[in-house]
Amino acid sequence: MASGKKKRTEKVSPEMMRLANRIKELRTKTGKSKEAFAGDADIPRTLYPKYEKGANITYATLLKIIACLNMTVEEFFSEGFN
Repeated sequence: MASGKKKRTEKVSPEMMRLANRIKELRTKTGKSKEAFAGDADIPRTLYPKYEKGANITYATLLKIIACLNMTVEEFFSEGFN
């Protein structure tokens, strides 16, 4: 690469993939694109797609996503995390 930096390829844990899949599942049920949902949740549009792929997410950002889905934390974690 021109800048001399190597792209990091980190393995995503099964737990993070469950979280990513739940976020994606619920967002798609809203009928919103990733870009529209990110805007509604006040999350940078460039970062949001990474969360649906299992990237590390802060609790504050997760709470924004859950609020945008009009859910409680309990409702969000009620499926897919057995």
